Amino acid sequence: MNIPTPLFIKLIILSVFLFIIGSFAQGQGQGQEQDKDTSKNTSNEKTEKIEKKQTQKQQKKASDIWGKDYFPNIELTTHNGEKVKFFDDLIKGKVVAINFIFTSCQDICPAETARLKKVADILGDRMGKDIFFYSISIDPDRDTPEVLKNYAKKFNIGAGWTFLTGDKEEIRLLRKKLGLYITDISEAERTLSDHNVNLIIGNQALGRWVKRSPFENPYVIANQMGNWLQNWKQVRKKRNRYENAPALRQISEGEMKFRNMCTACHVISGGIAKIPSTKQVGPDLFGVVERRDPAWLTRWLIEPDKMLAEKDPIAIALKEKYQVVMPNLSLSPKNTENIIQYIANETQRLKTVAEKRNKTTSKNILTK
Repeated sequence: MNIPTPLFIKLIILSVFLFIIGSFAQGQGQGQEQDKDTSKNTSNEKTEKIEKKQTQKQQKKASDIWGKDYFPNIELTTHNGEKVKFFDDLIKGKVVAINFIFTSCQDICPAETARLKKVADILGDRMGKDIFFYSISIDPDRDTPEVLKNYAKKFNIGAGWTFLTGDKEEIRLLRKKLGLYITDISEAERTLSDHNVNLIIGNQALGRWVKRSPFENPYVIANQMGNWLQNWKQVRKKRNRYENAPALRQISEGEMKFRNMCTACHVISGGIAKIPSTKQVGPDLFGVVERRDPAWLTRWLIEPDKMLAEKDPIAIALKEKYQVVMPNLSLSPKNTENIIQYIANETQRLKTVAEKRNKTTSKNILTK
């Protein structure tokens, strides 16, 4: 039997000792790492709390700056005849869109209202709940609550959108405070048409305000009001992956101008294209290039106000039927030509679609 030498025994004892020391050191290291992780998490939580408090302070400061001491709390009358205070009743703690109009406008106001109607339709049932629209008349002598109510009815305005009138000088002050007053025109030369057609959207509670044009993409404005101004509180819907996005076609100048200037009131459908169920302000333009004299149609797009003043029979008939004035959009002859060409092309495209659809339907019937 071999008896272990003293040296061998010493080596075994040393190995065991080193193993114990190593295990202890590793345990200490893991404990330190855990302590570091815990400390790091605690530090992150503290940082988040500090940042949240700073954000809340900034928002409160902005809300105070753009609060009751800034906005004139003037009295206004709604299109339903109700007396309200601008700050206390209309904007305090709310997300709002505000613009200024006058109902007898022959220029841009009708198109402006129609464009905002698109935004309201996109926002849907959020209108009147957490988003509010206000259109304030700059012609209160003429725009009584009854006149404003009829105007709203023409555009099929729903809940959450209020038309208002009040004292002319107080409304002028409000326009200046909102940055929607054109200052580089002398009062002697100023007319009702010389008003700012932009709108302002904002969240009074956050002190966040921004000017927008009613002729921007309505989906962009709706997104800003429904998400950005609300600090993205809405739960986001599942989004499609970018690689699945369809290829975008090149659109013509006429189509681009039609989208920006005409789609608020008109469609080109003929019952062939699928159109949202919301009520249209103006007529369907399918086939209008074929129905109307070219010279008449060109002039109607360029100066409808003059044709109405001249009592053109077709112009008067359209006004009486749709109860909305065709606005003068200051279209150039070239833009007018492009729009007419687009309407003609789109009409022909839809006719081709209908023919193919009818052939397919007939074929299916014959094979049954």
